[in-house]
Parts: sequence; structure tokens; C-alpha cells
Amino acid sequence: MNINFTYLPGDGIGPEIGEAALKVLNAVATKFDHTLEIEEHHLGGIAIDVKGTPLPAETLASAQKTEAILLGAVGGPKWDHLEGVDRPELGGLLPLRKTLQLYANVRPAKPQSSLIEASPIKAAYLEDVDFVIMRELTGGIYFGDKGRDENGAYDECRYSEAEVERIAIRAFEMARTRKNKVTSVDKSNVLETSRLWREVVIRVHQDYQDVELEHTLVDAMAMHMLSRGKDFDVILTENMFGDILTDEAAMLCGSMGVIPSASLGNGRLGNGRLGMYEPIHGSAPDIAGQGKANPIAMILSATWMLRTSFGLEAEAIAMETAVTAALDARQTTADIGGTLSTLEVGEWVAAHIT
Repeated sequence: MNINFTYLPGDGIGPEIGEAALKVLNAVATKFDHTLEIEEHHLGGIAIDVKGTPLPAETLASAQKTEAILLGAVGGPKWDHLEGVDRPELGGLLPLRKTLQLYANVRPAKPQSSLIEASPIKAAYLEDVDFVIMRELTGGIYFGDKGRDENGAYDECRYSEAEVERIAIRAFEMARTRKNKVTSVDKSNVLETSRLWREVVIRVHQDYQDVELEHTLVDAMAMHMLSRGKDFDVILTENMFGDILTDEAAMLCGSMGVIPSASLGNGRLGNGRLGMYEPIHGSAPDIAGQGKANPIAMILSATWMLRTSFGLEAEAIAMETAVTAALDARQTTADIGGTLSTLEVGEWVAAHIT
């Protein structure tokens, strides 16, 4: 099988963790007799430096025709002086998601037993925690009208019923494959967009009566996620709330360096295969080029790519098994108790693909 994807190393530690993940993907391709067809392009800050724009035309063209996108990280202080769409995120990553209609960002929270001690949360609170956050990714305040006037600055938060409906459907469908529960997170006691959000989610729920639905305000959820995480299954929320809550959920897992994510839409030609896969952490420019970056989240993002965009379940399981073995054996970077470099972790996992 030809595994054709667009590879975007990006900025900061992106190229390092990407190299480690490619080591593992090559081992999987060899083991299972596949061919990797990788189209590498620039996105974000490096694209600004090399191409003069955060989203070059050739990068977008590649993403629009390949089956999946594997992304490292975008942004960094080097480009903080830029404004608006000249910035790596606003001019690169966000419009890429929007153009490809990748509106559903899925991030898991399931602590690995070998990393429980790495979490700042007491072990008792981590027992049986296994939920996913379904974050709406192409609407809300990040995409609203923004600017400054003589009195200050403004950012508009806007959602349409259609935007809420499609992400709600995605959440209920996922819950049916898990524990049949959706927790919808909003701020409906204050925000009109949240009142619309809650109304639409309740309406969509009428077609999913077999799935339990509860509503929680975002400030309460920030507490409940850490104190009773085992009570949740699929957490559904809007863009900015999801951005914040997913980083908080990383603390349950011991490190942001081990959590992958998938950004999904309705697929290309309706087949549901197109997706963008990336670790949830940032570009970490303070450690870039030093071999310190943890590549596990990037490797697991590649695992999700194989499973979700290419339907390669056995290959995905082989990667996950090798990652678990690395974590159990402490064959990791120093941030989670190991002594290996970024690339050495990738090489160790690649060598244990069976």
C-alpha cells in the first residue's frame, strides 16, 4: 500500500520530533510492506523565512491532494513582532484548518500507568481516567473579526447553528463507540454564543437518545476534570475553551509531550479519510536543536494517521505497543524520566516494531 501524506515539520522542535516519527513510520512500512510517499513542505515561521508567507501555495496544494497531513509545531518568539495574518498561526495554521474544513479536533486523556508518577495530580484521581475532548476548531473567537480602535481592542466570537450541529454530531457518534456519554461545556450563563451552543446540542441529542448528555460550565469543568476525570467520556466544547481545557487535561497524563491529536472533517469526497495529525504541545523554541524534545506525542500522532486516514489498524497497534514498551522501560527523554535524545527515542521505538 502507498501511504501518501503531506509532512510539515514546522518550527522549533518540529523538525526534531518529526524526524523521530519518520524513523518509526519507516520501520512500520518495512515491517508491513508499505511504501511511504512523503511530500514535505513549509508551514508557519519557517515558511515566512523561506517563502515570505506562513502558508505557501505549494503547501496548501499538497495538503489538498494527499490523504493526510502530519504536522510538527508552528510559531515561536522569533515571529511575535508580526501582526494579524502575517503571524505563523493566524496566517498559516488556522487558514489551513479552515480551508480543509478540519473542524473537529480530538485529543485524548488516558494516563499511561508508567507515567502516573509524573503527573502533578495525586494517583487516586487518575484511576480509570479515559476521556477525549472534542474541540470545535474552525469557528469562534479565533476566527472572528478582530482589531483595535481608539478605545482598545476587540475579538468577535461567533458561531452558526450549522457549525455547532456538525461538531455535536461528531461527538455523539464518537460517544457511541466509547462509553455513551457526552459532556457539553459552555458558558451559557454569560455568553450568547454559549446559549446557542447549548440549544443546538440539545436538539442534536434528540437523534442520539441512547447517549447520555450533560451540560457543564467551563469554569466548573476546569475543576471537575482534575478532581473527577473518570466521570467523563467525550467532552464537547468550542474552540477557545477546548484549547485551554486540552492543555489542562495534559496534566492528567504526566506530560504534554505524550499526547497526540487529530483534526478531522467530513473527509475528501465523503470518505472521511482526510485529517491533520499533530502533537498538542507547541514549538518549544527554548529547547529546539538540543535533542531534548519528547517525540512520543508526534509518534502517536503518526499512529492516529495510520489508523484514521489509512485504516491500518494492525500497524497502529504495533506503533502503540512499541511506544508503551518505551515508556515502561524508561527509554524516553529526560522530561519523563529517561536519558535518551529525541532521535534515540524514535530509533528505540522503531527497533521494537513487531
